[in-house]
Amino acid sequence: MDLRQIDEYRWRIEPSGNMRVPGLVFAGAGMMEQIRRDQALEQVANVAHLPGIVKASLAMPDIHWGYGFPIGGVAAFDWNQGVVSPGGVGYDINCGVRLARTNLEAEALKDRLEELAEALYRDIPCGVGKGGPLKLSVKEEKKVLRLGSRWAVENGYGYPGDLERTEDGGCLPGADPGLLTPRALERGRNQLGTLGSGNHFLEVGQVEKVYDPEAAAAYGLFEGQLTLMLHSGSRGLGYQVCDDFLVSMTRNVRSLDIELPDRQLACAYIQSDLGQRYLRAMACAANYAWANRQLLLHRCRETFQRVLAMGPRDLGMDLVYDVCHNIAKKEEHLVQGRKMTLCVHRKGATRAFGPGNQALGDTYRPVGQPILIPGDMGTASYVLKGTARAMEETFGSCCHGAGRVLSRKAARKKSKGRSIARELEDKGIVVRWTGRFTMAEEMPEAYKDVSRVVEVVHGAGIALKVARLKPMLVVKG
Repeated sequence: MDLRQIDEYRWRIEPSGNMRVPGLVFAGAGMMEQIRRDQALEQVANVAHLPGIVKASLAMPDIHWGYGFPIGGVAAFDWNQGVVSPGGVGYDINCGVRLARTNLEAEALKDRLEELAEALYRDIPCGVGKGGPLKLSVKEEKKVLRLGSRWAVENGYGYPGDLERTEDGGCLPGADPGLLTPRALERGRNQLGTLGSGNHFLEVGQVEKVYDPEAAAAYGLFEGQLTLMLHSGSRGLGYQVCDDFLVSMTRNVRSLDIELPDRQLACAYIQSDLGQRYLRAMACAANYAWANRQLLLHRCRETFQRVLAMGPRDLGMDLVYDVCHNIAKKEEHLVQGRKMTLCVHRKGATRAFGPGNQALGDTYRPVGQPILIPGDMGTASYVLKGTARAMEETFGSCCHGAGRVLSRKAARKKSKGRSIARELEDKGIVVRWTGRFTMAEEMPEAYKDVSRVVEVVHGAGIALKVARLKPMLVVKG
């Protein structure tokens, strides 16, 4: 592989063989050794083979090996001549993060963290396969799949303002529940309003540092403030949608004149019947995920109000933003000076639209989209803002988190004989979790240093730092 460093933050994979475009990797020099070790760069090059890809196969500094596409990968395909690939979206469709601010000073709650942790752990269902208190009928579930967050708000689980601060208003158009298998619908029927497992979490934190006072003020953030961050996705329903269509697309590829370097890149032309059916089914899972996070926020608001004995006005738990990580979207972008309609795949990558973009509401349009970058349980998370440079260079995209450096198996081995929970508590972080291996698999050392990851996108100018958040309380699935 011909990998060349362009500048301090950019690396280029020169086209070779049947690559249609180069690869472009955002990384600091010290990160490249780790990135080379897990074959993620090979996946960047593999994606560049797909029909209709434009400009470059992109990778963010949190890149690591994934199914087909690397996690941390971004690729855009011509809407009329390109392909859509479930491997470029991922199994957990619309896995994403939402951040809520409060009116409260974090310091005032230090003595209430244990009580709050117990209440949140009790009220927010988490863990593998865990169902929630909401049991949907088939008819109601299909409404969720069509309407997304709007279904939740219309049924009393939140406020209209939440929709304005959710990417795409919490709903992708064109969702068709009739395309989902009975198994997918069955898996989604009782999991709405649940956190899930693995790297999904609920985190109560505080704004430790503000870097951009103007943007922070627009987002409603101030130093010392108590915040809430939620990370979850489309649960078993999204996984099943991905699994079902991978079977169809693997068969489909055999009938097409496409040579794939990796069978995990199974795909369909966007304008084909199969391509359109996948996009409509994917939209269902994306809408389910947005409704799921909306219900999680609603439950957290209720828990905070009960434990702290205060009303919603005094608490002021308003949504800052909700961003999705695993998605394929129809968007318009300039490519070599020409406006093109594209299908932008972001897998473990976040939308990062800059100032003036019409997709943003009136409040955020002047400063750019809020970008939420969670770290590991023990260090920090970041709020950034989108930039014009991201629109020019990365189809309005940036990193989505710290990125794993240890597999779950390797993390369990490294943590043997240690109490990760005690280590976090020694740092003043209260933790609750479900699952025998959860804390070991999600130990802080399993992830890259999120501050180094953020410095890359900040230095490259594709996202700029607004605030740093420090964890105080974490609930893990």
